[in-house]
Amino acid sequence: MKISDGNWLIQENLAVLNPCHVYEIESTGSELTAYVAQYPVKARENQIDIPLITFHFFSPREGIIGVRMEHFTGIYPKTPEFSLQRDQAVTVHCVNDAKKASLSSGPLSVEIDKEKLWQVDFMHEGQRITGSGTKSAGYASDRKLGTKTIFDRLDLSVGEVVYGLGEHFTSFVKNGQAVETWNRDGGTSTEQAYKNIPFYVTNQGYGVFINDPGNVSFEVASEKVSKVQFSVPGEMLEYYVIAGPTLKQVLGRYTGLTGRPALPPAWSFGLWLSTSFTTNYDEATVNHFIDGMKERQLPVHVFHFDCFWMKGLHWCDFTWDKDVFPEPAAMLMRLKEKGLKICVWINPYISQQSHLFKEGMDHHYFITNKAGNVWQWDKWQPGQAIVDFTNPAACRWYTDCLRKLMAIGVDCFKTDFGERIPTDVVYYDGSDPLKMHNYYAYLYNKVVYDVLKEIQGEKEAVVFARSASVGSQMFPVHWGGDCYGTYESMAESLRGGLSIGLSGFGFWSHDIGGFENTAPAHVYKRWCAFGLLSSHSRLHGSKSYRIPWAYDEEAVDVLRFFTNWKCRLMPYLYQMAVLAATQGLPMMRAMVLEFQEDLGCESLDRQYMLGDSILVAPVFREDGKVSVYLPKGQWTHLFTGENVSGAGWRNEIYDFKSLPIYIKENTLLAIGANEQRPDYDYLAGLELHLFELQDDNHAFCVIRDLTGAISLEVRVVRAAAVCKVIFSKLIQPCVMVVHGYKKIKLDSTLAGEVEIKADRILVKEGIKEFSFIIEDI
Repeated sequence: MKISDGNWLIQENLAVLNPCHVYEIESTGSELTAYVAQYPVKARENQIDIPLITFHFFSPREGIIGVRMEHFTGIYPKTPEFSLQRDQAVTVHCVNDAKKASLSSGPLSVEIDKEKLWQVDFMHEGQRITGSGTKSAGYASDRKLGTKTIFDRLDLSVGEVVYGLGEHFTSFVKNGQAVETWNRDGGTSTEQAYKNIPFYVTNQGYGVFINDPGNVSFEVASEKVSKVQFSVPGEMLEYYVIAGPTLKQVLGRYTGLTGRPALPPAWSFGLWLSTSFTTNYDEATVNHFIDGMKERQLPVHVFHFDCFWMKGLHWCDFTWDKDVFPEPAAMLMRLKEKGLKICVWINPYISQQSHLFKEGMDHHYFITNKAGNVWQWDKWQPGQAIVDFTNPAACRWYTDCLRKLMAIGVDCFKTDFGERIPTDVVYYDGSDPLKMHNYYAYLYNKVVYDVLKEIQGEKEAVVFARSASVGSQMFPVHWGGDCYGTYESMAESLRGGLSIGLSGFGFWSHDIGGFENTAPAHVYKRWCAFGLLSSHSRLHGSKSYRIPWAYDEEAVDVLRFFTNWKCRLMPYLYQMAVLAATQGLPMMRAMVLEFQEDLGCESLDRQYMLGDSILVAPVFREDGKVSVYLPKGQWTHLFTGENVSGAGWRNEIYDFKSLPIYIKENTLLAIGANEQRPDYDYLAGLELHLFELQDDNHAFCVIRDLTGAISLEVRVVRAAAVCKVIFSKLIQPCVMVVHGYKKIKLDSTLAGEVEIKADRILVKEGIKEFSFIIEDI
């Protein structure tokens, strides 16, 4: 929402109250409360007919400072509210003397100078990172509509760049954009977003989270080009400034407050194959796909049945269409005997044609209109109703349907939709429908995820979700929604993935080959490389199948190549998944997240880091031309072994079975031996690849088992020409491959136990440490 009209005026329909003069600041020891007026009110004659804006400063967790800005305080709280994990024992230090008031939490503090006009400064270890200046905050009344809006503006410094705000497919850098955090089903090619998150981070090393599940309106260096403005309707605005100084630390603190992603099961990282949406299919078709993949040595790990596993116009009735699947339980058993996990499509809507509709209506399980009847419309499904997840009985009813599906072999659910949630409705628990519009996605996915945990176990639960709100990151995985089979849509999907990664989400996917149209074979093949080098990988389309031989035979080879490589990379990828779950870091990381000090990385949105060590630059052209930026240091191409130096741009050309995939220096990369499955013993046949270990540096890797527990830690320390390899325990036989040096030799008495052949060190069982010498330094 725009408040200003240029630099000096405001929008002509608005009356704005700006807090400018401090009347009083109170301190309770753990909170500051400031009462601020638009005009001086120290004199008694000025203390009549004067409104106040009240500011509360507090800390919910170490390194986070909350600001609650209020006009009228007589507003009864309404659900929903984000479920935040506050630390009641956080240490807060307050100062409140004649000249100054401040509150500190960890490295972050907020300061108010009482002798000046209203100014709030946020400091990180004594250095100002942002703040709200005079007339930056305010309360606006619309003279025509009678609506009220409360807002604040935080400063941006020269060169400061803003990221995040959810899965937006517009420019990766959010400067210059107006963003409404209102979930919509708009596809990837518009300004609308399925996953709006009122949280942003900047390259200056801090984040801002607006604690409001409704529509938060952002003007990011747009209305005021040196500020981020955020506003909400009503009488109260609450936001949190989150300390870094690194972007990784900001994400860690933010996800500590709003919830960390759960760790998905290892099998979910394999290749998912779908029936596609409106294509014709039955068990014979499904077996044709699966057997065809096996004949071509294409590993498939999850098979997904999209909407038409149920009868058309009946969604959702959670009943297999008997005309197409007469024996679903037996069919699923046959598929699972082929080593597959099973996923089925669901949504939170119940068609009037569904046999469940009357039951849901009779028991008041649906959202109602203001007249007390079931809210319905004819979009998507005829007479469609929406399940009311604020009603515990409705939640049990819905999950009972899912339990029956799991009882016959369904392993997980694609939780589609959840964006088009009406606001002229009434909820069971009296929730504010405006705040529920976005928050509904959280409740919907939580209900499904919780029943999966209950039945399958916590370590086996996974969904494939489209809509999201704050906290939804706890229920992975999320995918990017409806995209086209074009390079442009492939690139916009990546922008959305990088943005959601900087919004607290650890695991993200997209429809390989595009959803809406049938991509040309060259687009499909390039997308296969991008898709298999993403967190999760799914072949899915709308009106056509995504099996590779439907494109050409080379597509079969390309898909096999990258699927095999993803399986081999699982020892590394699963460790990155654990970091997502424990530290809130995305698996697919914007370059700026890993290289915050490198100015060349600030706006990069056509490449990313897959974890902390692998750089991936998808190819967005048929001719294979691609420009890739390599930050400072030595980089080694994973497939070719070519070593190149950063920092700088490289113009390269690739065929369909390659792309820029570079390993950064000082990396010890664990590569597994299994090309067919993502879930295997990562220690069996393990290869440890050491890339360009620099003097006085070390490389470190962790290998996990399928529960996420540590199986082995390996560290390589280099001093001058000597590299010492240390295992956390006696190991199984493994191979270490040393990249970047032409000649190495042993520096130990372990002859026969450790053997060198060219650049490969063969390590026998039972070794705990050894050393080798780099001779050509």
